Amino acid sequence: MTVSVSSTAGAPGPSLEEDTDAQAALAARLRLAVTRLHRLLRQQVAGGLTPSQISALSTAERLGTPTLGELASAEQVQPPSMTRMAGALEAAGMLERLVEPADGRVVRVRVSPDGRRTLQRIRSLRNAVLAKRLRRLSDEEQQRLSDVVSLLERLVER
Repeated sequence: MTVSVSSTAGAPGPSLEEDTDAQAALAARLRLAVTRLHRLLRQQVAGGLTPSQISALSTAERLGTPTLGELASAEQVQPPSMTRMAGALEAAGMLERLVEPADGRVVRVRVSPDGRRTLQRIRSLRNAVLAKRLRRLSDEEQQRLSDVVSLLERLVER
């Protein structure tokens, strides 16, 4: 059953079914564009790190000094996987382990100065790739994109 929504001019507007179809089509286009943009940015890597390692390092930076369990939870991976990843990041000089003085069984991690520099290089490289592509757009298109970014930020709010 199709329900019509009337417009202010008195002519029938799009049906709810058409609205739903249009939203589904928009969702598919948005998903594909975001996926492609994400892939483009993930290809811009510095420091020889994997995308998973970069993500874990970035999350550790955001959290400050998380335990390995907190980092695993934030990255949505199993603790043994995070333990291996943290070991690799520590071996690469990107992460430092801190043993909790009050309870030696608790291990926290912190991004090392080299890790911070690597994250900054990766972010700068990725921003430069985007900035280069933004220069292809007109001033009007860049303003429209700015508005879209605001909407995207609203979409990802929790």
